[in-house]
Amino acid sequence: MNRGVSFDKAELARTIARHGRVARIVVAKVEGSTPREVGAAMLVWRDGDGIAQSGTIGGGTLEFEAAKAAFSAPRLTRHALGPALGQCCGGAVTLLTERFDTVEDLPDDVFARGPSPEPLGVRAALRERRRSGQVTAQLVGQWMVEPVAPARAPLWIWGAGHVGRALVHTLAPLPHFSITWIDTAPERFPHTPPQGVTLLPVPQPQNAMALAPAGAAHLIVTYSHALDLELCHQALAHGFMSCGVIGSATKWARFRSRLAALGHSDASISRICCPIGQPALGKHPQAIAVGVAAQLLLDQEVKDSRTKTQEQR
Repeated sequence: MNRGVSFDKAELARTIARHGRVARIVVAKVEGSTPREVGAAMLVWRDGDGIAQSGTIGGGTLEFEAAKAAFSAPRLTRHALGPALGQCCGGAVTLLTERFDTVEDLPDDVFARGPSPEPLGVRAALRERRRSGQVTAQLVGQWMVEPVAPARAPLWIWGAGHVGRALVHTLAPLPHFSITWIDTAPERFPHTPPQGVTLLPVPQPQNAMALAPAGAAHLIVTYSHALDLELCHQALAHGFMSCGVIGSATKWARFRSRLAALGHSDASISRICCPIGQPALGKHPQAIAVGVAAQLLLDQEVKDSRTKTQEQR
């Protein structure tokens, strides 16, 4: 499931709640060579006397001009990238710009909108959605059809040190995860965390494990081996979708022994992954984050594929 080209209703709702009225600009149609695909989108909001944005439609100048005109542009605009914007792609992009104050009345499966009457192609896309559970982002006449992104998977990251920060900054821009970031005090976090990340400062982080959804993924990367061990113990007692802890083979052998002494079975303990990431990439925090991100994305794609198969039966 390609969440990158889905209508992210949850992210739009969070942005409206934080900033008020939001313009969403989506690539509705492409011709020739273009920087992004149909369905790529960005959100734009007023920030004091200026504007701010999240997401990207690519193209540098295209993105800058689209953001500048976000609250005044017509609904559909076509942009020739070469002659009009001085870009080397040479193709053309049609952008759909819409303004939102709420998501209350928006659908949860397919977002199809446009002027009456509804084209036959839109009806065909909706029939395909009902038949196969799939629909592709596309512009049909003046109607835009987009699949609505599924709910983000809960991801809890324990620790705001170098590795924790690298993990959050690598994973936060992805549309797959809803991140909760936990550490012992507010000053442990960066002054400006990535948008959409929930901060949870708590003096005894192990006590926060009970707040996590049972289906959450956990990445344990705190400053303390003792705290890492306690979090593994609490995660095993609480339940999780997946759990990884930073460490060496020696650290994990010690943890396995201590977790067994705390009453956990070998099968349960083996569900925890240590070390996290891909050791061949090295121990630099960003290298660890890249390896972890790749594995999480692969795991999420497998989970989404299984869910889709079950829905089609």
